[in-house]
Amino acid sequence: MHLRDLVQFLSELEENNNRAWFVMNKPRYDILRAELLELVTGLITEITRFDPAIAACNPKKALFRVNRDLRFARGRPPYKTTFSAAITPTGLKKPSQGGGPAYYFHIDARGNMLIAGGEYRPPADRLRAIRNHLANDTNGFRKLSKNAAINSVFGGLVQEDKTVRMPKGFDVDEPHADALKLKSYVAWREISIRNMAPSTLPKRLIEDFKIVAPLVKWLRATGPTL
Repeated sequence: MHLRDLVQFLSELEENNNRAWFVMNKPRYDILRAELLELVTGLITEITRFDPAIAACNPKKALFRVNRDLRFARGRPPYKTTFSAAITPTGLKKPSQGGGPAYYFHIDARGNMLIAGGEYRPPADRLRAIRNHLANDTNGFRKLSKNAAINSVFGGLVQEDKTVRMPKGFDVDEPHADALKLKSYVAWREISIRNMAPSTLPKRLIEDFKIVAPLVKWLRATGPTL
C-alpha cells in the first residue's frame, strides 16, 4: 500500500473535511481504499495460520467506512481521518452485532498506526460476560496477564479505562479484582509509519497480531457476543 500517498490524502482531508473536497478527490480515495482492502485480505490469510477462526472473515466487512454517522453527531466533520479495519471471524465490527474481540489497526493523518487486539468498550451485557469469564477462569487470566510478549510489546492490557468501584455482583477480594473493573479488555500500541517501507507493513501487523492473539482467543472463549 502506498503509505506516503495515504498519509498525504488523510492530512489534506483533515484540513478540508467537507463534501466538495472529498468529491473532487474521490478517485484518490478509491485507489487507496482498494489498496486497504488488498492489505486486509492478505492479513486475514496470514492471521488464519495462528487463529483459524478468522478464515471466515469477509474483508469488505472488516473495513470501516470513511463517512461518519452524523445522525447523532450533528456539527461534526463528515469524514473520518483514519483508514481502519477490525478483523473478526464474522467480519462484523460491533460486539452488539456479533463482532466480538478483534484484531484492529488504523492509520491516521499524522502518519501514526495504532495496532490493537481485544474489545474496546463492549456493551453492558458483553462486558458482564467478559467479567464472569474472568472470575470463572482465574488461572487462564493469570496466564494471560503474565504473557511476556504482550507485556513487553503492548505493555499489557490498557488500564486507564476502569470503574472506581467494584462492579455489582463481584467481591473486592476476588482474584484479579482490579482487572474486573476494566471497561475495555484491549492491548494496543502506536508506531510511526512515516519512514516505514510499504512492503514491511503487513509483516509488522502480523507479528503484532500474533502476539496479541492469546488475548483475542481468551475473550472469544466467553461464548457468543449476542
